[in-house]
Amino acid sequence: MNVLVIGSGAREHALCRSLSLDPAVTALYCAPGNAGIAEVAELRRVDALDGEAVSALAVELGAELVIVGPEAPLVAGVADAVRDAGIPVFGPSKEAAQLEGSKAFAKDVMAAAGVPTSRSYVCTTPEEVAEALDAFGAPYVVKDDGLAAGKGVVVTDDLEAAAAHAAGCERVVIEEFLDGPEVSLFAITDGVSVVPLQPAQDFKRALDGDEGPNTGGMGAYSPLPWADPKLVDEVLETVLQPTVDEMRHRGTPFSGLLYAGLAITSRGVRVIEFNARFGDPETQVVLARLKTPLAGVLKAAATGDLADLPALRWSEDAAVTVVIASHNYPGTPRTGDPISGLAEVAAEDAPHAYVLHAGTKYDGDDRDTVVSAGGRVLSVTATGTDLTEARERAYQAVGRIGLDGAQHRTDIAAKAAAGA
Repeated sequence: MNVLVIGSGAREHALCRSLSLDPAVTALYCAPGNAGIAEVAELRRVDALDGEAVSALAVELGAELVIVGPEAPLVAGVADAVRDAGIPVFGPSKEAAQLEGSKAFAKDVMAAAGVPTSRSYVCTTPEEVAEALDAFGAPYVVKDDGLAAGKGVVVTDDLEAAAAHAAGCERVVIEEFLDGPEVSLFAITDGVSVVPLQPAQDFKRALDGDEGPNTGGMGAYSPLPWADPKLVDEVLETVLQPTVDEMRHRGTPFSGLLYAGLAITSRGVRVIEFNARFGDPETQVVLARLKTPLAGVLKAAATGDLADLPALRWSEDAAVTVVIASHNYPGTPRTGDPISGLAEVAAEDAPHAYVLHAGTKYDGDDRDTVVSAGGRVLSVTATGTDLTEARERAYQAVGRIGLDGAQHRTDIAAKAAAGA
C-alpha cells in the first residue's frame, strides 16, 4: 500500500513510525514532515492547508491512502479535496470536522445525541460573558470557540483572567467546571461502525504538579491502571456511537479519528471536548501499544469497511511519553538551538525507547545537525512491562538529549505508577 501522511508533528512521526513497521505499506510519504520523520518516510513539500495541492500530490505519488494528521487542514476541507480526487482518505470532511473546529457546534451535537457533558453558555458579548461567569462561579472554564492549537482553554479562579481570555476571542464557550481525572479515548470510525482504541491520560500544564500555563500537552501514558475496566465500553455506548450516529443523521457523516476528552466526575463520565484527529501526545503512547498493523485499520475506516475488521490486538506493556519543549514554551519559543543525543538514544535505548520529532528541522543543508523549530520539540516514548519500567526508560532517554534551555516535566505517569 502506498501511503501519504499530511503533517509535521510528533503525532505524524508516531503514525509514520507505525506505518513503516507495517508489511502492507510498500511506499510511505509525509508532507511536509520534519527531521525525524525523514528517517522513516520520504518527505515532500506541500501547503498542508491547500486541499488542491494535497490532492495533486496524492495523485502524483499514486497514493492508495492519505492520512490527514492535524486539525487545521481537516477544518479547511483538505480531506474533501482528496476524496474528490477518488483517493481513500483517513480524516473527516470539513463539515464533520466542525466537531473540533467549533465547540459550540460540538455542544449542539452532544445535546441532540444525549451525550453527557458540562452545562455551558455560548457568548459573543462582554455582557453575556459576565453573566455566564457569574452563573457558574470559580473555577472558571473559558474556551475559544475555534481552533487554538490546544491552548484556547483557560481554567482559572481569577475572574479578571477569565474575562480577559474571553475578550480576546470572537466567540467563547463558558462551561461549568468538571471535577475528577481526565481521560483521552480515541475511536476509529467509518461513519457507521466505531472501534475504540485504548485510553490514555495526558498532562496539559507546563510544570510538575499540574502547575503553570496550559499547553498542547507535556506527556502521556497508557494504560490507566486506576480506570474502571468497563470505561471503554461505557464511553462507546454513551458518547462515541451516539455522536457518530447523530453526525450521520445530520447528513454530515464523521469518518476518521474521533477523540473524546473526558472527565471522570463524581456524577459519572462527562465529555470535555471532541477532537477530529489523533491527539498529541496521547497518540505516541496509544500507537506504541497497538499490535494490529495500522494501515489496514485506517484504510478500512476510509473505505467504509470497518465492520469487517477483526478485533484490534494490544500489547500488555505500558507506554509513557515525555515532551521536551523549547525555552519559553508555551510562550513564544526560542528556535534554532542544536539538539544532541539523538544517536545515543537510538544506540543505547532502542527498541524500548525512541524519540519522535515535533518541532525540528535540519540545520540548512547539514543533514547531520538537527535544530529546534517549534515549542514542543521532541516526544521521548518508551514501553515497559509496567508504568514504572516505562517511566524509567523514558526518563533515561530524556537524560541523553541535549537542547539549550529545554524544559520537560519530571512527573509524567508518576502517580499512576505509584498506584495513586
